[in-house]
Amino acid sequence: MNSGKIILGVLAGVAVGATLGVLFAPKKGSSTRKRISRKSNEYVNELEGKFNEFIDGVTEKFETVKAEATRMTETGKHKAEGFVEDKT
Repeated sequence: MNSGKIILGVLAGVAVGATLGVLFAPKKGSSTRKRISRKSNEYVNELEGKFNEFIDGVTEKFETVKAEATRMTETGKHKAEGFVEDKT
């Protein structure tokens, strides 16, 4: 399973659990709404950070694969040129 999906699922579960916990807490409505808003912002910021880390990881892997493909292409090109020179 994709680690990004696992992280997203865990964060979503934590957010829902925290929201339900705050909703059922014996506090005034205005206080509860402020706490929900504050916690929501915290979770959004945390999720955004995790998403950015995930994107950075994907980008890094893409760049590595791209560099390897370029290297392999150049190696193949040089071998082909050497093969053509040997046959002429």
